[in-house]
Order: sequence, then C-alpha cells, then structure tokens
Amino acid sequence: MDDLATARLLLHPLTVSEAEHLVTGEPSGNVRWASEYPTDGDVFAARRFLGVCAAAGDPRPFGIFEIRRRKDGRAIGGLGFHGPVDADGGVTIGYGLVPAAHGQGYASEALRALLLFARAQGATRVRGDADHDNVASHHVMTAAGMRSVGQDEHVRYFEIAWGPHPADGAVANCRPERP
Repeated sequence: MDDLATARLLLHPLTVSEAEHLVTGEPSGNVRWASEYPTDGDVFAARRFLGVCAAAGDPRPFGIFEIRRRKDGRAIGGLGFHGPVDADGGVTIGYGLVPAAHGQGYASEALRALLLFARAQGATRVRGDADHDNVASHHVMTAAGMRSVGQDEHVRYFEIAWGPHPADGAVANCRPERP
C-alpha cells in the first residue's frame, strides 16, 4: 500500500514489522523519528494493530499510519483506524502528534486525508472522540469536517457520515450528512 500524500505530510501505512519496531522504540530501516516520537499513544496504537493482526489478520487498508513531514521525512506522530469497517460501514479513528508538532495544522491536514481515504475505501461513517479538556482535538476533528454528535461524562464524540458510496469509486462528496 502506498503512502498517502498531503501538501506537507506523508501518511505511511505501517507494516507488522514497522509496528514491532515502533513498540520496541527502534526505528526500522532509514526512518528518522522526531524527538519525543513515538509517544505512548503511538506505542498503544501499534500494540493494538499487532493484536488485530494476530487475531484476525492484517486489517489494511484500515490499519495505522505514521505521520511524516515531507520536508525532512521525520515521523512526528501517528493516526489510523481502531480496526476494520464494521457491519454498518463505520470505522473509528485516533491520532496524535509529538508536542513539538502541535499547533501547526498537521493533525487536521492528516485527518482530512485519512477521511478521504476511508471514504474511498468504502467506509460510510468515521467516528472519533476526545476528552472534554482536549479542546485542540475537538478543533482538529471539526476542521477536518467531523461534527460533534454527543458526549458523556468523560469524552465528546465526533462523526462524519456519507450516503452510499459512489458507484464509480470516486470520492465525489466528503461533506457530512445533515441530521
């Protein structure tokens, strides 16, 4: 599977081997990591990915991605899916960046690309959530086109949904459905 490219980023789909390296804290091959990468969240996501792979096989294209800056190739975070598409066509996402990369629009840029990718792969709904005090993440999901759909005592829930997938496979409209 090829990298997903945005204006400033490459979203690199991790292989099992690369996820194993991430868990051990040792970059694979010629990959360069930014300071503070991987975060605890990246390691957690890699372990979950490895668990899904062991239990049900590689979930790609709905796996996890390393976020790399195009200008220097350094890994600055990760994002991806918590698992394959469910029976209703939905997937759940998560993402994170090293602190030095916060506030530069990278998370919104990466999430917009991941949403387009999910749609192109046949997902009809993408869900995410963030703790109430994580206002920055609320802004990221809103900036990427997701909308708040509820909350509980701990988190606020976000979602974007599309109608039936276009027959020709094109991503014609990535706007959320209106209730």
